[in-house]
Amino acid sequence: MGQDQSKQQIEKGLQLYQSNQTEKALQVWMRMLEKSTDLVGRFRVLGCLVTAHSEMGRYKDMLKFAVVQIDTARELEDADCLMESYLNLARSNEKLCEFQKTISYCKTCLSMQGTRVGHQLNGQVSLSMGNAFLGLSLFQKALESFEKALRYAHNNDDKMLECRVCCSLGNFYSQVKDYEKALFFPCKAAELVNDYGKGWSLKYRAMSQYHMAVAYRKLGHLGDSMECCEESMKIALQHGDRPLQALCLLCFADIHRSRRDLETAFPRYDSAMSIMTEIGNRLGQVHVLLGLAKCWVTKKEPEKALDIIEKAQDLAEGLGNKLSQLKLHCLSEGIYRSKGQQRELRAHVVRFHECVEETELYCGLCGESIGERNSRLQALPCSHFFHLRCLQNNGTRSCPNCRRSSMKPGFV
Repeated sequence: MGQDQSKQQIEKGLQLYQSNQTEKALQVWMRMLEKSTDLVGRFRVLGCLVTAHSEMGRYKDMLKFAVVQIDTARELEDADCLMESYLNLARSNEKLCEFQKTISYCKTCLSMQGTRVGHQLNGQVSLSMGNAFLGLSLFQKALESFEKALRYAHNNDDKMLECRVCCSLGNFYSQVKDYEKALFFPCKAAELVNDYGKGWSLKYRAMSQYHMAVAYRKLGHLGDSMECCEESMKIALQHGDRPLQALCLLCFADIHRSRRDLETAFPRYDSAMSIMTEIGNRLGQVHVLLGLAKCWVTKKEPEKALDIIEKAQDLAEGLGNKLSQLKLHCLSEGIYRSKGQQRELRAHVVRFHECVEETELYCGLCGESIGERNSRLQALPCSHFFHLRCLQNNGTRSCPNCRRSSMKPGFV
């Protein structure tokens, strides 16, 4: 199969894929991959297969095609193709929650400077790196990467990238409990979809609606949360987007738990866990287990809650996600306090404070924890963030965290 035939087959597959005939599209692309001797065509179709498998939640297959794409890029001896394929490898590992590998492959991409498409891809690389840092609860590094990605999006007038970064920033601020910003950024993403997204995939609308749903739930606006989540789920079902279906099911379960409707929450947690396990989203599994543990605490079944917490801790530790560990220690602390088991209580209090230190989730001005309750935060140019009220009261012009870290022991 020559170059012209390859192009035709790629376009045929894309048309099928865009009309939700996913399996037929995959068949067209796989046949082309088997028959084509055109390296450029093979590279392009491998990119299509990576994207399609990502959206279906078939992350191991996504990784497999990304590895083959790197080999094809090396055969082509094309630096641009090599960078693009390493980005796909990074994304594959991000989806599989292999966050350290993601960061390593992103750094490889960023070291490939001077290529024609390098500047266009750098924003996407920074976004993937930010998501990986967030997966490891390295909040300053995550925010720094997201802000870089946003600058690339603005400089290149890349509205799609800006939309994706806004959704990740919504997730970031949801985790550190600045719910005003957690809602602002996905709302901004939804505006971008409305203003510029006529020819975009509906996944961008679905993604922004999902992150709005999460923020609304945390703000206690459960009706708005349910409405956004239903809109997101509708699109996810239409497009066979299994990863987003799982996230929506988790959000539905959390909404019902917030309403104290535990009998409706439990089956939704179970359905979310089933898909998360199927696709390999281990961080999602931790979040499901955390929700289930909270349900059992509410039902005054502490032993069942502790069993689930133990499973979640093992997963969270394996992933290196410190925030989940922190939340689980906090939940365990409450259970052991109510049971009057002082030795276990002390152990979890110690680990909780260790996690706070490791994640730097405290305000460098007042010393209070960040993320215990909803509060407005403000980042400085270095990406360290503080309570907005503390910055306003102190009028600081330089970062106290950076000042402390720059002090040498002999000069303190």
